[in-house]
Amino acid sequence: MVQTVDFFTPVVDDPYDWGAIAVANAVSDVYAMGGKPLLGLNLVGWPRELDHAMLGRLLEGGADKAEEAGVSIIGGHTIDDQEPKYGMAVTGTVHPDKIVRSSGALPGMSLVLTKPLGTGIASSAIKQQQASPQLIKAATATMVALNRDAAAAMVEARAAAATDVTGFGLMGHLHNMLRLSGVSAEVSASAVPVLDEVVSLAERGIVPGGSRRNEEFFKDFVSFHDSISKVIRTVLFDAQTSGGLLIAIDPGRVGDLVSATVIGQITEAGSATIRVSP
Repeated sequence: MVQTVDFFTPVVDDPYDWGAIAVANAVSDVYAMGGKPLLGLNLVGWPRELDHAMLGRLLEGGADKAEEAGVSIIGGHTIDDQEPKYGMAVTGTVHPDKIVRSSGALPGMSLVLTKPLGTGIASSAIKQQQASPQLIKAATATMVALNRDAAAAMVEARAAAATDVTGFGLMGHLHNMLRLSGVSAEVSASAVPVLDEVVSLAERGIVPGGSRRNEEFFKDFVSFHDSISKVIRTVLFDAQTSGGLLIAIDPGRVGDLVSATVIGQITEAGSATIRVSP
């Protein structure tokens, strides 16, 4: 049995999309272990004075995404809250012999990422009304996409380790995988997929506080090539919502993964450090 929980404040303006994103994000931890989500409990914080029709659309978006994931919503809990929040507690299952842990990465393995970075910066731009319609559409599509197919391919390809990329950003979640596996890694900055417009938004200082905190907390574990700009460094620390899977796998099996981009490799046994090359 696998259990997880996640909830957050709005990341987009449309309540239906927010609901779908929140559920896709909540079930992602189960997929990252190679599991199958089965049951969900809604978690809602809602201001008493806020339109209840909006709450209905939020829950509708969550219900539709749960149905897509094969998750039955069996109940939930709502509280009066000054700031709206939504998410889900999820129960799933995974075969004991097929659990994909965060701790199995070995030297020589490839690192692959299944979604582009930048949703944290995009969400900040949406809140500040600085995001273009194209970016809103692209970021929303990325966040509502389930990691189901990537997880199934990961299990079939016998991936050694995996994690989903969410609030701690790519660098933070990669560091955690390396720490648990006792290895180090090299990431090619130019190979990491990033949503269009995100770099230019970061150049203008439109970056969420969580991304700044990630950069401050994990900076001692990451060394950057001198040619990599401060803006690109910030993007690599960007706090994600409903991000993709970060997978360590034998190079010969990378082709079996779905929509995966090779971004680097596990280099050696070591102190969980990350070297970022151009």
